[in-house]
Amino acid sequence: MSEERNEITRLINLYIDGSAKGDADKLNEAFHESARWAGTMGGTDYDMDKKSFIDLMVSEPGGETYTAEIADIQIVGTAATVTVREEGVWGAYAFTDFFNLSILDGRWQITNKTFANTGASEDAAH
Repeated sequence: MSEERNEITRLINLYIDGSAKGDADKLNEAFHESARWAGTMGGTDYDMDKKSFIDLMVSEPGGETYTAEIADIQIVGTAATVTVREEGVWGAYAFTDFFNLSILDGRWQITNKTFANTGASEDAAH
Protein backbone atom coordinates (compact mmCIF):
# COMPACT_ATOMS: atom_id res chain seq x y z
CA MET A 1 0.00 0.00 0.00
CA SER A 2 1.38 3.40 -0.93
CA GLU A 3 2.30 6.03 1.65
CA GLU A 4 -0.49 8.27 0.29
CA ARG A 5 -3.09 5.50 0.57
CA ASN A 6 -1.95 4.72 4.14
CA GLU A 7 -2.31 8.37 5.18
CA ILE A 8 -5.71 8.75 3.50
CA THR A 9 -6.93 5.56 5.18
CA ARG A 10 -5.66 6.86 8.53
CA LEU A 11 -7.60 10.12 8.10
CA ILE A 12 -10.81 8.34 7.11
CA ASN A 13 -10.42 6.03 10.11
CA LEU A 14 -10.04 9.13 12.32
CA TYR A 15 -13.39 10.27 10.88
CA ILE A 16 -14.97 6.83 11.51
CA ASP A 17 -13.65 6.53 15.07
CA GLY A 18 -14.37 10.18 15.86
CA SER A 19 -17.95 9.90 14.58
CA ALA A 20 -18.61 6.64 16.41
CA LYS A 21 -17.33 7.94 19.76
CA GLY A 22 -17.97 11.67 19.51
CA ASP A 23 -14.22 12.38 19.65
CA ALA A 24 -13.62 15.99 18.59
CA ASP A 25 -9.82 15.60 18.62
CA LYS A 26 -9.92 12.85 15.99
CA LEU A 27 -12.39 14.75 13.82
CA ASN A 28 -10.38 17.98 14.07
CA GLU A 29 -7.21 16.16 13.02
CA ALA A 30 -8.87 14.61 9.97
CA PHE A 31 -10.59 17.67 8.51
CA HIS A 32 -9.24 20.89 7.03
CA GLU A 33 -10.26 23.99 8.98
CA SER A 34 -12.69 25.11 6.25
CA ALA A 35 -14.15 21.66 5.48
CA ARG A 36 -17.89 21.36 4.65
CA TRP A 37 -20.54 18.64 5.03
CA ALA A 38 -23.57 18.43 2.77
CA GLY A 39 -26.45 16.08 2.06
CA THR A 40 -30.14 15.42 2.60
CA MET A 41 -31.74 13.26 5.29
CA GLY A 42 -35.44 12.85 5.96
CA GLY A 43 -36.29 15.68 3.57
CA THR A 44 -33.97 18.12 5.34
CA ASP A 45 -30.97 19.60 3.54
CA TYR A 46 -27.75 19.91 5.51
CA ASP A 47 -24.87 22.25 4.71
CA MET A 48 -22.56 22.44 7.71
CA ASP A 49 -19.17 23.90 8.49
CA LYS A 50 -16.52 21.98 10.43
CA LYS A 51 -17.47 23.33 13.86
CA SER A 52 -21.19 22.60 13.39
CA PHE A 53 -20.50 19.03 12.23
CA ILE A 54 -18.07 18.28 15.04
CA ASP A 55 -20.46 19.77 17.61
CA LEU A 56 -23.21 17.47 16.26
CA MET A 57 -21.01 14.36 16.38
CA VAL A 58 -19.80 15.15 19.92
CA SER A 59 -23.35 15.70 21.18
CA GLU A 60 -24.79 12.74 19.22
CA PRO A 61 -22.09 10.17 18.38
CA GLY A 62 -22.83 7.38 15.91
CA GLY A 63 -23.72 4.98 18.69
CA GLU A 64 -23.15 1.36 19.64
CA THR A 65 -24.61 -0.05 16.42
CA TYR A 66 -22.47 2.21 14.20
CA THR A 67 -20.20 0.47 11.69
CA ALA A 68 -18.38 1.86 8.68
CA GLU A 69 -16.15 0.58 5.92
CA ILE A 70 -14.04 2.18 3.24
CA ALA A 71 -15.48 1.04 -0.09
CA ASP A 72 -13.15 2.85 -2.50
CA ILE A 73 -10.11 5.14 -2.60
CA GLN A 74 -9.04 7.02 -5.73
CA ILE A 75 -5.84 9.10 -5.72
CA VAL A 76 -4.63 11.39 -8.50
CA GLY A 77 -1.58 13.46 -7.59
CA THR A 78 -2.48 15.72 -4.67
CA ALA A 79 -6.23 14.99 -4.75
CA ALA A 80 -8.24 11.97 -3.64
CA THR A 81 -11.81 10.74 -3.25
CA VAL A 82 -12.96 8.11 -0.77
CA THR A 83 -16.32 6.34 -0.56
CA VAL A 84 -17.42 5.13 2.87
CA ARG A 85 -20.51 3.06 3.73
CA GLU A 86 -21.98 3.59 7.20
CA GLU A 87 -24.63 1.46 8.92
CA GLY A 88 -26.44 1.74 12.24
CA VAL A 89 -25.82 5.46 12.60
CA TRP A 90 -27.84 6.71 15.57
CA GLY A 91 -29.23 3.20 15.72
CA ALA A 92 -31.19 3.24 12.48
CA TYR A 93 -29.60 5.19 9.61
CA ALA A 94 -27.34 4.12 6.74
CA PHE A 95 -25.26 6.47 4.62
CA THR A 96 -22.93 6.43 1.69
CA ASP A 97 -20.36 9.19 2.12
CA PHE A 98 -18.15 10.75 -0.53
CA PHE A 99 -15.03 12.44 0.86
CA ASN A 100 -12.69 14.74 -1.04
CA LEU A 101 -9.14 15.10 0.22
CA SER A 102 -6.27 17.31 -0.83
CA ILE A 103 -2.72 18.00 0.22
CA LEU A 104 -2.95 21.39 1.94
CA ASP A 105 -0.33 22.94 4.21
CA GLY A 106 1.96 20.03 3.32
CA ARG A 107 -0.33 17.19 4.44
CA TRP A 108 -3.42 15.24 3.39
CA GLN A 109 -6.66 16.66 4.80
CA ILE A 110 -10.35 15.97 4.25
CA THR A 111 -11.83 19.05 2.57
CA ASN A 112 -15.47 17.97 2.33
CA LYS A 113 -17.97 15.19 2.90
CA THR A 114 -21.14 14.76 0.84
CA PHE A 115 -23.54 12.12 2.08
CA ALA A 116 -26.57 10.22 0.85
CA ASN A 117 -29.04 8.69 3.29
CA THR A 118 -29.26 5.18 1.86
CA GLY A 119 -31.46 3.48 4.38
CA ALA A 120 -33.63 3.81 7.49
CA SER A 121 -37.18 4.60 8.21
CA GLU A 122 -37.97 8.28 8.01
CA ASP A 123 -39.39 8.07 11.53
CA ALA A 124 -36.16 6.68 13.02
CA ALA A 125 -35.19 8.51 16.19
CA HIS A 126 -32.85 11.43 15.55
